[in-house]
Amino acid sequence: MDMAGKKSIIQIEHVSMAYEIEKEKLTVLNDVNFDIYEGDFVSIVGGSGCGKSTLLRLIAGIERPVCGSVKKDGKEILQPSVDVGVVFQEDRLLPWLNVKKNVMFGISSKMTKSEKSDLADWYIELVGLKDYQKLLPKQLSGGMKQRVNIARALINRPEILLLDEPFSALDAFTRINLQQELIRIWETNKTSMLMVTHDIEEAVYLSNRVVVLSTKPACVKNIYDIELGRPRNRTEQDFLYYKNKIYKDFFKPEEKKDRICNLMDKVSAYCK
Repeated sequence: MDMAGKKSIIQIEHVSMAYEIEKEKLTVLNDVNFDIYEGDFVSIVGGSGCGKSTLLRLIAGIERPVCGSVKKDGKEILQPSVDVGVVFQEDRLLPWLNVKKNVMFGISSKMTKSEKSDLADWYIELVGLKDYQKLLPKQLSGGMKQRVNIARALINRPEILLLDEPFSALDAFTRINLQQELIRIWETNKTSMLMVTHDIEEAVYLSNRVVVLSTKPACVKNIYDIELGRPRNRTEQDFLYYKNKIYKDFFKPEEKKDRICNLMDKVSAYCK
């Protein structure tokens, strides 16, 4: 136990991951270490291709690390389990099933049809789709599809929910709305959550901790405790403090200035 006496449910210990591509070794992760605790909301941020989604697949049991271990409650994760739910970037809904049947499809336990129906109703209401149960995926917006995905991933009551850039394909207004909905679901359902995102503002808004990965091969560069109350205001000074602090892990102020100057030079040259 740590983090104010909370139970550690996921232990990532000295994890490294590599792939062989055309007989050459490509190291993606290098000695990654951190824990996820009961009731945690953690976001992983890092540059494109640094290994964030690879780390999620390791925690989900879809892949195995070449070095180190990923454990749940002290036992090594060797394969996918209903204890670890996953929401992918794409919706992955079955197009011939309506909302309720898609959610019920995810139920793995032996229940009666009536019990499954009642459980699906509860989670569909939790994600705000009570009035849309009979619609097919093609009749849903992108945001509604992701709500169905979240309901289906939560219905087996996993100890942790993994989210791989779940809102990246959505427009800004839908994205902000779903961020607020996800916090409501997290506070109601009490499921630990680990999300991968490129969006620093999103990470600060949602998380109580943010893990920053370095460039490839990725290691943990920093872990920030986001000591902000809820609901959070994106324009408040304390919020901007954390956002800017994480931003500086990726861009130094002089680098930003140099990029702007280089861009202005290119524009000037083009205009001539």
